Amino acid sequence: MRFQTPLMPATLIRRYKRFLADARLEDGTEITAHVANPGSMLGLADPGTRIWLERNDDPKRKLRYAWRLVEHETGAFTGVDTAVPNRLLRPALAAGQVAGLEGYATLRPEVRYGEKSRVDFLLTGGARPDAWVEVKSVTLSRQPGLAEFPDSVTARGARHLADLAAMAQAGQRAVMLYLVQRSDARAVTLAADLDPGYARAFASATAAGVEVLAFGCRLDPEGIRIAAPLPFHAP
Repeated sequence: MRFQTPLMPATLIRRYKRFLADARLEDGTEITAHVANPGSMLGLADPGTRIWLERNDDPKRKLRYAWRLVEHETGAFTGVDTAVPNRLLRPALAAGQVAGLEGYATLRPEVRYGEKSRVDFLLTGGARPDAWVEVKSVTLSRQPGLAEFPDSVTARGARHLADLAAMAQAGQRAVMLYLVQRSDARAVTLAADLDPGYARAFASATAAGVEVLAFGCRLDPEGIRIAAPLPFHAP
């Protein structure tokens, strides 16, 4: 997935109200950008961080800039837009290009299941049982090479695991897919210290038969692409 317009480097001044960030462009101009991420963005939103912005000239949008990437001192990049994983995975799943989820004829997004949830993708028409696939964007890393989820307490994420567990117990395929938007990640685990409830829900879900897949991403100011599978280490 290529960015629609060339990204612009900037320095983060502050992030606030979850969806807003003030930044300073290289020419010294201070702007406000949209942040498409409702999470804590732990380790990504410190003032002074080098970030990359995408400009748009759509008169219908209130803000002309959107925050897309963090550039770390190591030269690695992290994607901050939580909608990107689903946009990347939808065509890849439809084309049978996601390892472990090949061979299905039909893909449907946002299908209702559980008590009040919508699964990200439902794959049907394969030789195996229908696959109910939940997707999570992973951006946290507190140890070199190790990505972690979640970056804060997520009751919604725990509910999704319970819904997947119910599907697995009913004889369906239930898959928790973590897409890591970090170019420096070599493995994935759970941040059980940040959200013990999610870790317990994960243990219950996998015991019920929920499968776990994890993939990395290749990121740079030109675009974001799905990369190779990553090992997942349960805590």
